[in-house]
Amino acid sequence: MGKNILLLLGHPRVDSYCGALADAYAQGASAAGHTVRRYNLAELRFDVVADGRWQQNAQTLEPDLLELQQAMLWAQHLVLVYPTWWGVMPALLKGFFDRTLLPGFAFRYRKGSPLWDRLLAGRSARALVTMDTPPWYFRWFIHMPGHRQLRHSILGFCGFKPVQVHSIGPVRGSRREQRERWLQRVRRIAATE
Repeated sequence: MGKNILLLLGHPRVDSYCGALADAYAQGASAAGHTVRRYNLAELRFDVVADGRWQQNAQTLEPDLLELQQAMLWAQHLVLVYPTWWGVMPALLKGFFDRTLLPGFAFRYRKGSPLWDRLLAGRSARALVTMDTPPWYFRWFIHMPGHRQLRHSILGFCGFKPVQVHSIGPVRGSRREQRERWLQRVRRIAATE
């Protein structure tokens, strides 16, 4: 039986190589019998700045963010496609997380305790992350700050497990044949979810 998959494109340009990777993932997952709901964050209307008013329930979520929260609850598996900029995800995607993964929805602190409940537990996640740095260099010399942030401090904090992150690159200077191989790899990954 297929999974309910929420696919988020976190690149500010839908016509980017990340957009092509998201297309490939959707094709592979759909062909394997999964139900895919795709959102391109750049096409949604929301303020990416979490200004702190959410702590008093004063920063109202826009309709697009409310819809995405419902899609997260529907999904069994979350897939993110985005580039690495300055070692981490783009501000658009980080702002999306800041605005949607709120207390009471994604987690809840326990009263009188430093611990919390992970309200999105029972879901898995995968990230397809492009970069211009060779992935081996990003891993061993830069120490993957964006991957660690996503895996542990964002999705893991809210209960997603496992969280798998795939580094794709270096994209800059890559040949068309290499980019096509990456697209084929993503289709295969999607088909085996």
